[in-house]
Amino acid sequence: MRHKKASPSPTPAPEETPTPTPSETTTPWPSGHAPSGKKGWPNATLSPDEIVGYENYPPKVREILDAGLTLTKQNLGYTYGSADPKNGGMDCSGFVYFVLQQNGFPDVPRDSSQQYVWVRKAGDFSAVLSRNEDSFELDDLKPGDLLFWRGTYSIDRDPPITHTMIYLGREKRTKKRVMLGSSDGRTYDGKQRWGVSVFDFKLPPPPKSGDAKISPVFVGYGRIPGLTSD
Repeated sequence: MRHKKASPSPTPAPEETPTPTPSETTTPWPSGHAPSGKKGWPNATLSPDEIVGYENYPPKVREILDAGLTLTKQNLGYTYGSADPKNGGMDCSGFVYFVLQQNGFPDVPRDSSQQYVWVRKAGDFSAVLSRNEDSFELDDLKPGDLLFWRGTYSIDRDPPITHTMIYLGREKRTKKRVMLGSSDGRTYDGKQRWGVSVFDFKLPPPPKSGDAKISPVFVGYGRIPGLTSD
């Protein structure tokens, strides 16, 4: 059963030693995809048969994830403020907003903070404090769940949620957890990506800074309101 109170815990993890990658879009970075002066690797994608048990996911979950995976193949950049692939890119909450709007969830809010409120009000949310990937706090994590972070950048909002993605499941090749969304530097296979992509979902080590306000923190996950398990 989901927990009813949210308690935070840290987020993105350091890069890992790269292993041979599966499917990656091979077109070069369009102008503006990777920040100036930073090396960005191509967006990564996966096919359903590269994900453990994908064929057994509920039909509506597959529909949502299929839509998200299609976007990872379009070489879309990270564009702050965009919720439309026609702009050449989207931000993290814009990706979630677009995918859910297009697949029967007209009430989904636009920004990550209000998406978090939307999930919390539905009462199906699990908080995560542990940094252990085998923690019981992740036992309820299911494909299609929305993932939430705070502290990924400085902004004055309440609740202070700043980042969101969609949980995809485990990759067959590595057995690691992966997620879908748009990011300005998260990793997949140990390589940083700027744009709409598949990314690693990992619990991080403790933040190096003693100031929690500038440390990204993974808050928890929740079911999309109105999404059935049938």
